[in-house]
Amino acid sequence: MTTFEAQHRQHAYRVRLEWGPVGAEAIGPVDIAVVVDVLSFTTTLTVAVERGIEVFPFGWRDDRAEAYAHEHDAVLAVQRQDAVTGRPSLSPASLRESEGVERLVLPSPNGSTISSLLADGGATVVGASLRNRTAVAEWLAPRCAEGASVAFIASGERWPDGTLRPAVEDLWGAGAVLDALDPGDVSPEAAMARDAFRAADLPDSLHACAGGRELTAKGYADDVVVASEMDGSSVVPLLRGRSFSPATGALTDPC
Repeated sequence: MTTFEAQHRQHAYRVRLEWGPVGAEAIGPVDIAVVVDVLSFTTTLTVAVERGIEVFPFGWRDDRAEAYAHEHDAVLAVQRQDAVTGRPSLSPASLRESEGVERLVLPSPNGSTISSLLADGGATVVGASLRNRTAVAEWLAPRCAEGASVAFIASGERWPDGTLRPAVEDLWGAGAVLDALDPGDVSPEAAMARDAFRAADLPDSLHACAGGRELTAKGYADDVVVASEMDGSSVVPLLRGRSFSPATGALTDPC
């Protein structure tokens, strides 16, 4: 088990921000965790949940994912490059075209892994993106008013050697929710995300950043378009047990 310096946990503040799976481990324990993976786990998650699909996050993209999908009577989302007509994938644009999917296993070494890690640590986990930033802020507001601690986890990406690559789109995504929420008692790390969002020229910056340019170069410009739909969704994906479904907004929801 990794030992973290007390200061790195940001427990002096009720609203915090960290990066990636290790940051998710460091920041706990926390009442509510907001996972942000704009390109594309949490964007795809919002598209799925608003279409009534129950989403099971899963951290691996191998035979274990297929077995997990079978165990939960769910469809396994394939990688973008493996997508065929009608088969759901991590691509939010292609997921909009899928029909007849009720339960979906969404494998992701970043967003899915972080969601499960935080839930195992006792946090209530929600998924946020630019698409649902105001909806998430409105869901968080009464909980923050009651004194809940909130950690934003910017998922980031991976370099070829497996190490974390901080992704600016996830900083903007976390900052977008913070901008709409405007909470008090915010750590400098969380305040930086809020200020970065306010300074960004969105949606142009999303298309121009490394992650956006990478997807566009690979033929997935439509995914960046979906991810840039600011406030295009009113759904708040809430992790209950092992799957995401829509939060009701009531304070009787777990928090």
